[in-house]
Amino acid sequence: MKEIHPKKLKELRDNYPTGTRVILKKMDDPYTKLKSGVKGTVILVDDIGTIHVKWDSGSSLGVAYREDICKKIIE
Repeated sequence: MKEIHPKKLKELRDNYPTGTRVILKKMDDPYTKLKSGVKGTVILVDDIGTIHVKWDSGSSLGVAYREDICKKIIE
């Protein structure tokens, strides 16, 4: 398990609270069908900084800290 600095974890949790809408920018998973541009809703940020998302496409794959990129949708 990768360590994450407590300050960074708090920052992630503050920026991506449950219910936040996000858009996927990049995912380093050769087996996923998720593509850049898919939107979803944050479920939670776990203790290693993974942002768990319920994607509009039906998937629930997490955005891995330091590996994948998502951006908050400001509406």
